[in-house]
Amino acid sequence: MSVVQVAAGQDRFGETRGLGISVIQFKVTPQDLDGILILENTFHAKGGPPRHLHHDQDEWFYCLAGEFVLEVGDQRFELKPGDSVVAPRQVPHVWAHVGDKIGRMLITFSPAGQMEAFFREVNKANAMPPQTPELWNAHGMQLLGPPLPV
Repeated sequence: MSVVQVAAGQDRFGETRGLGISVIQFKVTPQDLDGILILENTFHAKGGPPRHLHHDQDEWFYCLAGEFVLEVGDQRFELKPGDSVVAPRQVPHVWAHVGDKIGRMLITFSPAGQMEAFFREVNKANAMPPQTPELWNAHGMQLLGPPLPV
């Protein structure tokens, strides 16, 4: 492992990764730190991904700015800056930015599995990940339902 520094507002590889209502920046990738992916997701509009689960990844959400709602299993959480929630593998979850200002979330996948490849694929369309079960299945996830209404 080597030391990796990524400046504020920058992506690990200097790339732009749009998801329509948000952008993501890779901060730590599996090749940097044995199998972990950490990204920063910045929202300029309300919304989020569809309900899904990860077969092999635990996902940790840390709110940096704005307001988010997460549902993990049958629990609902409202996150403000400094709050965090873990969505364990095999547990359905869905989340959305619901604030009127910019929202920023730090998200960690452990182990990373196919998540880096998933984000590289969906960024090609500059839109939130489509509700195509085959895409989710190919990257170790199961699509379970629509995004949260915001």
